[in-house]
Amino acid sequence: MTPWPSESRLPVVVAPMFLVSGPEMVLAACRSGVVGAFPTPNARPIAQLGQWMQQITEGLARARDEPHPHPLGPWCANLVTHSSNTRLAQDLELVARFKPPLVVTALGSPAPALAVVQRYGGRVLADVVNLTLARKAVAAGADGLACICGGAGGHTGSLNPFAFVSAVREFFDGLLVVGGAISDGWGVAGALAAGADAVYMGTRFIAVQESLAAPAYKQMLVDAQVDDLIVSDAITGTPASWLKPSLRAHGLDPDRLPSAPERRYDSHDSGTRQWRDVWAAGQGVGSIRAIQPLSEVVDQIEHEYRQACGRFLQRQPRNPS
Repeated sequence: MTPWPSESRLPVVVAPMFLVSGPEMVLAACRSGVVGAFPTPNARPIAQLGQWMQQITEGLARARDEPHPHPLGPWCANLVTHSSNTRLAQDLELVARFKPPLVVTALGSPAPALAVVQRYGGRVLADVVNLTLARKAVAAGADGLACICGGAGGHTGSLNPFAFVSAVREFFDGLLVVGGAISDGWGVAGALAAGADAVYMGTRFIAVQESLAAPAYKQMLVDAQVDDLIVSDAITGTPASWLKPSLRAHGLDPDRLPSAPERRYDSHDSGTRQWRDVWAAGQGVGSIRAIQPLSEVVDQIEHEYRQACGRFLQRQPRNPS
């Protein structure tokens, strides 16, 4: 089994979130000892993507010369490999130049990224929502899988994380990251106990000070509970988990949403307004109680994770005498 990056303080990826994750958030995550990630479509035009990657690599270089209580976490670029992403080739050119240690591909095969990333020693994880896609990604040569399960925010899956991880481990022993309603250190420990190497945590970090989310979005997350969510394909053409108050604020009745539009993933299309104006969240939303620095959230997750690990030790079965 390929080990999770040893430099990580916790086996946590601050998940790449459309119009939420930027260079400040990535750097804050890495400085906190976890993986910082962002979707390349967040940087538009392509020149801005180069600027962001340079900002991240230079920021980490400076951070390595500073004292830290824990090792820096690696950074990760998230690529949309769906055929409608018209600038994928340009994204890959910048990936080859700045060499993120981890690359996660989404909404398509990981194949376009494999040769580029593996050539410089990076690892490619494929974002998958079912076993069919997982098997295809493994067959294509992916180094790892990001299994998106039921309860995830944004474009979501439907499988139970325990069932998904167990099924994938039947045929794959590479890196396995699992996401979906994991919002605290107890969930991190549970995912690792079930067979994952690390977890995706997105919703829990939307409301941090370093995110690109609008202040009203962050406050809505603080105020929201799991009952304030609805999963629908009416906004983007793909099932996603949305905040009902956000839908209502834009004249959409959660109980009477329109039929699904054609799927479109191009970072330059008009669909980006859907994510800017209508806000997503996952089922871990109830864990968000304040807008705070990312480092404080990671501190809390580590505290909970250590408590969970201690509980495991206390509950180990005793050897028969």
